[in-house]
This record gives sequence, structure tokens and C-alpha cells, in this order.
Amino acid sequence: MERNTSPDLTSRPHKLAELIVVQPGAVVSRTLLNKPVGTVTLFAFDTGESLSEHTAPYDALVQVLEGELDISIATDKHVVAAGQLILLPANVPHALYARVPSKMLLTMIRA
Repeated sequence: MERNTSPDLTSRPHKLAELIVVQPGAVVSRTLLNKPVGTVTLFAFDTGESLSEHTAPYDALVQVLEGELDISIATDKHVVAAGQLILLPANVPHALYARVPSKMLLTMIRA
């Protein structure tokens, strides 16, 4: 997974989906904010790319900006499309798969 550095978000308004680019055959992430209390990270997935099943010690909120993702949470499966969001509960296995080129914003609060 390729990682980009944080943009300067203080200088002007930004369109979230324009801060990251889908790259062929890749998952790209860009951390927008990284503080002790949590992180805000953009992700871009090419068609067929995924994040394998894993857990996180904190709740995470996924907002799909473009495209459509298959998101599994434990044994539940969801299709989450642009404009929708879903909560990934702490310590519950989850995975993501891009049905089409997709972008999402992940917000994790460490509290």
C-alpha cells in the first residue's frame, strides 16, 4: 500500500475526493490528520483491491466518497456506496473489497 504525506489543509478548502488518486492495481492511503486522539485517512482502491480481514482496537467510521465497497464486519456483509457510511466496531474483524475504483475516508477515534 502506498502512503502519501499529509496535505496542508489549513490554507484553503479542499474537495476530499481530489486529495487522493486511484492508481492501477493499488491501494493508496493519505493521512490527513494524525493526533494522539485519532486519525483521519483517505484511501483509494482500484477495482478488485482490498484490505484483508483485520481488527482495530478502536471504532472506525468509513465514509465512501466515490465508488462502491464490499465491507464485511464479522459475518455480516454490506455493500457501501458513495455517499454512505458505516461504523466498524472496535475489536471486531472487518475487511474491504473494491467493486469498482473507489475512495473512502476513514476516521478513527482513540478514546
